[in-house]
Amino acid sequence: MPGVTVKDIDQHAVTKAVAVFLKKTGKLKVPDQMDIIKTAKFKELAPYDPDWFYVRCASILRHLYHRSPAGVGSITKIYGGRKRNGVHPSHFCRAADGAAHPGARPPCREAPRGGRKLSSIGQRDLDRIANQIVVKQRDAAKQTGPLVISK
Repeated sequence: MPGVTVKDIDQHAVTKAVAVFLKKTGKLKVPDQMDIIKTAKFKELAPYDPDWFYVRCASILRHLYHRSPAGVGSITKIYGGRKRNGVHPSHFCRAADGAAHPGARPPCREAPRGGRKLSSIGQRDLDRIANQIVVKQRDAAKQTGPLVISK
């Protein structure tokens, strides 16, 4: 099925499928402290999902697919949010860069002017996963058949 890319399908489905792919292949080494750290200083608790690191890396790869090259600073800005300061006004804070460094490593290469750029192998893997999602959706639509309304 030529022509199906990551830009053509639901981004939530892409992120979940790429996270499963990263976990299954073992190309991504999870740092030791990832089970106890927070994702940003404006968060109160660490993530509940034990596979949150794979989901974050998949999301970073999806962002690099759309806007490449991107450095660690721009990745932390993407995942930043509002820090509540109690009775004082809220302010924007960047996310922690501990997950951004290793998340942008395996299928990426360094861009000539700085930052990271998705390699051709990484782009091919993401497009292949997007193609698999579309094939699964079409198979599921064929199995359900046409919608028949009876009185």
